[in-house]
Amino acid sequence: MQLIDWIVLTCTLLFIVLYGVWKTKGSKNVQDFIRGGNEAKWWTIGLSVMATQASAITFLSTPGQAYHDGMKFVQFYFGLPIAVILVSMIFIPIYHKLKVFTAYEFLENRFDLKTRTLTAVLFLMNRGLSAGITIFAPAIILSAVLGWNLVTLNIIIGVLVIIYTVTGGTKAVSVTQKQQMAVIFTGMFIAFFLIISYLPDGITFTKALDIAGASGKMNVLDFSFDMNNRYTFWSGIIGGSFLAVSYFGTDQSQVQRYLSGKSVKEMQLGLIFNGLLKVPMQFFILLVGVMVFVFYQFNPTPLHFNPAAEEAIVQSQFSDYYKELEDTHAELEKERSLLQLQIAEGTLSYEDKNKIKELESLDKEIREDAKKMIAQLDEKIETNDKDYVFIHFILNKLPKGLIGLLLAVILSAAMSSTASELNALGSTTALDLYKRNVTIEHSEKHYVAMSKWFTLLWGIIAIIIACVANLFDNLIQLVNIIGSIFYGNVLGIFLLAFFIRFVKGNAVFIAAIITQIVILGIYYFAIYVPESVGEKALSYLWLNLIGCGLVMVLAVFLQLFSYKKES
Repeated sequence: MQLIDWIVLTCTLLFIVLYGVWKTKGSKNVQDFIRGGNEAKWWTIGLSVMATQASAITFLSTPGQAYHDGMKFVQFYFGLPIAVILVSMIFIPIYHKLKVFTAYEFLENRFDLKTRTLTAVLFLMNRGLSAGITIFAPAIILSAVLGWNLVTLNIIIGVLVIIYTVTGGTKAVSVTQKQQMAVIFTGMFIAFFLIISYLPDGITFTKALDIAGASGKMNVLDFSFDMNNRYTFWSGIIGGSFLAVSYFGTDQSQVQRYLSGKSVKEMQLGLIFNGLLKVPMQFFILLVGVMVFVFYQFNPTPLHFNPAAEEAIVQSQFSDYYKELEDTHAELEKERSLLQLQIAEGTLSYEDKNKIKELESLDKEIREDAKKMIAQLDEKIETNDKDYVFIHFILNKLPKGLIGLLLAVILSAAMSSTASELNALGSTTALDLYKRNVTIEHSEKHYVAMSKWFTLLWGIIAIIIACVANLFDNLIQLVNIIGSIFYGNVLGIFLLAFFIRFVKGNAVFIAAIITQIVILGIYYFAIYVPESVGEKALSYLWLNLIGCGLVMVLAVFLQLFSYKKES
């Protein structure tokens, strides 16, 4: 990185932090700190909701996901528009009518305190882990690529977020997220058009799509009913809908964003605005990854995108064999590049198109050999390099100044999503656990202070989690897996509260505990264990449907059984 990159990066991040502190200082009561004084308009809500979702993981992992697997990941988001309509019609009017500060406050009115507490604890477990990952994700990758100290990076990101989140609460989060989304969109559009401009003469955007299509990267839709296939149209529409309804309707990090709205209409418009824009945004980010793939069809790529892994293997006893793999990889790339140019010219035969797939298959085998070698050298080195693809392109291909801007995009996204999470974790702990389970009544000023202290505490916990975390198969998948383990159960509790009036608190409480144990068991034995040995596993998206259905069936059964026993 050059001096100009450091200036752009530092000034962008400091502006966001200082602007957030200046604009929102002085929250005097819980209404101001938790709900932002109910002043937010629909576009602020929409951007804030989107920024909460769009973590650094989105901008690091998603392009890498598309580089390796193509556009099919976008199917994960197909249920989102359905979900935001349902949440706008059902959840928002009820929350507004009851004037709740948290989603779980509603559950005490409907069931009892222990059900509210249990659901809040499930949220805290889910979102607390995710907050650590949203800090850890950019930190570990920037650490590996730039040589920065990992722990120091975790602390810097965490502290920057804590400063304005503790100071200004919900309003500070919403205000800064508008600036962050502006930085994010600007950076990603510039990166996209630069990639197109870097393609060889005669390779237009349309021809680039043809090249990507010949390698299967443009296969968006998969209508198969294979339960083991992680991303299909049906898992996205069904499993994705349940995940998104639970996320937008019951996750306090999202609920708190739209509860700050001036009216029901503003809340609904903001959420629907996010629903309409989110799928195209994810499609665009995946398309950036596909264009990076096309770019690298005509430019050399490293055998492994993680520079720390490459450095370790080059200095080991495997260096000679690794060099042989690199030479073979380079020869395959040259041959493939010539064939890709023929696709652009429209002169490639059907047989040669099959040749491209053969070359890619051989190259994939070579890359797998390299990963096995790296794993054999040191199990602690990350062998999966999907999350390093886009940052490699940024640092090696973008001009001075824009590197700093794209790094600002990544860190801004980390800050925006982490701020929402810490804000929600602090308010949920203060209002759902502390206020309702401590018998002494206190003033508004006291609860604002406690919300700030709990926000600070969760910020420290998130930094600690980030410092001890290990990189997973793909970071964006890890966040969604964690959500899928908890969200289905929580959604089922809320649906019972809304629609099945005869079910009471005791039945729901017991059903929720049993369901969470069962879901953890299903994840471990049907997903984690099979994938660890390379076998096909149940798609984690189905955990949302299973968890939701199971807690509802169990609660109804337990309630009917208690009626029968009493009679």
